[in-house]
Amino acid sequence: MLWNDKPYHSLDYELKNRYGEKIYKIALNAGMTCPNRDGTCGVRGCIFCSAGGSGDFAVKRESGDGSVAAQLEQGKQHFHNKNIGCHFIAYFQAYTNTYAPVPQLEALYREALDEPSVVGISIATRPDCLGDDVLSLLDRLNQEYCDKFIWVELGLQTIHEDTAVLIRRGYPLPVFEQAVIRLREISIPSIAHVIIGLPGEDKPMMLETCHFLARKGVSGIKLQLLHVLKNTDLVELYKKKTFDILDMMEYIDIIISCLEVLPPDMVIHRVTGDGPRDLLLAPLWSLDKRRVLNTLHQEIRRRNTWQSKTYHLCQGRAEKDDAAHR
Repeated sequence: MLWNDKPYHSLDYELKNRYGEKIYKIALNAGMTCPNRDGTCGVRGCIFCSAGGSGDFAVKRESGDGSVAAQLEQGKQHFHNKNIGCHFIAYFQAYTNTYAPVPQLEALYREALDEPSVVGISIATRPDCLGDDVLSLLDRLNQEYCDKFIWVELGLQTIHEDTAVLIRRGYPLPVFEQAVIRLREISIPSIAHVIIGLPGEDKPMMLETCHFLARKGVSGIKLQLLHVLKNTDLVELYKKKTFDILDMMEYIDIIISCLEVLPPDMVIHRVTGDGPRDLLLAPLWSLDKRRVLNTLHQEIRRRNTWQSKTYHLCQGRAEKDDAAHR
C-alpha cells in the first residue's frame, strides 16, 4: 500500500493531495510560557525540554517587531530558494500555545489566519491547557475561517504513567483522552506527540502507546526520537547511563512497527526529529536526517510492509491496553 511514493500516510502526501502543491510550516514563538515552568505544576519543564520550550527552530521573536506577521515574513525567507508553492502553515511551536488569556490568544491566531499565504494554523499545547474558554475560541475561529484549518498538537509522549512521572509531564492520561474528545466535538483535528526511546521504556511499551492512539480518534501523530540536549535535566540521567540511547537501526525497527499498527487514515506528521546541532549530545546519528529517512524507506521496502499492515489484527490488543491504562 502506497501514499504516492511512500509506504505511510505522510503529512507531505496529505497536504499535496489537499492543495495540489507542497506546503511548508513556519515555526513561531508567540512569547508564552508553560505551567510546567511558571510554578503551576513545575518550574523546570519536562526533563527533555530545552530552554527554548521545544521551539528551538522557531523564528526568533527578536526579529523585526516580534509580531506573528513579522515572524511569518522572516520564515518565508528560508524557502525562497526552494521550488515550492506560495502557501504555508503557521505553527505555534514554542512552549504552550494556549497558555495565555483568551483575548491575547485570539489576537495571535487571527493575525496568522488573516495572512493570505497561510492555509491554516497548528497550535502546540498541553491537553491540560484547553479550558472551556480556549475551546470556545477555537470553535468560533474554526467556523469563521472555514476556508482554513486549525490543528491542535498535544504533547502526550507516552501512555505509561511511571514514565510520565519520570519525565515530569504533569498530567494523567485521562486528561489527554478528554482533550481529544472535546476537540473532536468542535471538529478540530488533534495530533499526538510521541517520544520514542524514553528512559525505562522498551519496544512493547512504545507500541502500546501507538495501539492506544490507533483507536482514540487522533487525526495525526508525530513520532519523535528522544534527544538528549544540553542544559536539560535529562543530561544527568544520560551521564549516569541509567538508560540506553537507541542506535539508528533500533529506532528504525521501532518506527516501522509503530507504523504497522496505526490506521491508514492517520496522518504521520513526523518519523524522526531534528535536534539543534549546538545543543544535541545524543544520539548524534540523528543529525543526518536524510540518511535516517533513506534507511527507513529502504528497510520498509525490504520488509515488504506499510502503515496499517497489522492495524486490524491489533484491535483486540489495543482494547486491552486501553482498559489497562484507565
